[in-house]
Amino acid sequence: MEFFEIVDVDVQEDDLQNRLQLQNVEEYCESLFALGEGEDVCPIGSNWGEFHLRRDKITGGIRMAMLDCPNAFAFTVTTGYPPQVDKVVIHLTINRTEKDPEFIEEVQEFLVDLKTGLLNFFKSPE
Repeated sequence: MEFFEIVDVDVQEDDLQNRLQLQNVEEYCESLFALGEGEDVCPIGSNWGEFHLRRDKITGGIRMAMLDCPNAFAFTVTTGYPPQVDKVVIHLTINRTEKDPEFIEEVQEFLVDLKTGLLNFFKSPE
């Protein structure tokens, strides 16, 4: 399944890549919190439990994936490409074609939290 959110902020690819780190994940997504150290992979806590979160720079921004999540939960935060080239696009995927409505609601709540967090993070001074 896949989900999208559009974030109305004007940032560049390098802003996303430089500022969205694992160690400051709580500053732009209250649903996640670092449980240890790590630049590329870090243990994190979430509503769904503890996982290892991997961060990669990709064209347009970053990708984060919960490596040990049975749903292969992953999301990208990008700019400069469709569907909104002048805004930030969050694209979240799981490796299921169907999930129970409660889980889908939790994913949508996560997306709203991430969207709100990114809005506040990039509109506040560095």
